[in-house]
Amino acid sequence: MNENESLTVTLTLDNDEELECGVLTIFETDGRQYIALLPLAEGEEDADGQIYLYRLTDNGEGEEPGLENILDDQEFERVSEVFSEWMDEQDFGDIDLDELEEG
Repeated sequence: MNENESLTVTLTLDNDEELECGVLTIFETDGRQYIALLPLAEGEEDADGQIYLYRLTDNGEGEEPGLENILDDQEFERVSEVFSEWMDEQDFGDIDLDELEEG
């Protein structure tokens, strides 16, 4: 992959709808890896700037990593804080972290 090529992930929502997302970053905190996703829906209601945070799971050698919902409120708060610090370093501007969707 060249440096200008972006990674994407297709999420399957609870209503079985698929949502294509760009990978903003993969980061680690508390010994676990997490991923931040931004929906890429163009001109649709879903393209409202929400960011989805998920825990990455290792599915073994040669397998794609999996995504797990972050169900624990304290874990989500820590992950959101680390992601917020990353965003500050990137100088993306004002994204309302209260709009983050718990993954």
